Amino acid sequence: MIFLFPSRLKELRQSMNLHQEALASLLSVDRSTISSYESDMRQPPLGTLMRIADVFGVSTDYLLGRTKQLSFDEFDLDGEDIAALRRMAFALSEKNKRIHQMQEH
Repeated sequence: MIFLFPSRLKELRQSMNLHQEALASLLSVDRSTISSYESDMRQPPLGTLMRIADVFGVSTDYLLGRTKQLSFDEFDLDGEDIAALRRMAFALSEKNKRIHQMQEH
């Protein structure tokens, strides 16, 4: 059983100001799936867990509660700074995806 996953998922999602619907869209799942992960009614398959880690820029070990280390900890940033960096990284990632999609057409 993954004990810290539900709370860590919700905390990360909220730190990026993402609604469940937005995260579900990024992961190509239903909003109810995100809700069930956050309420500890379901656990994600390995592939989805890896995509969640990629979206938030954290390790699967962090999501599973195996470590407290976030990727930005080495810079001694506080939680608010880390959340701001995640939001910026997410915005840049989305911009790059849109540019890539426009180049394909």
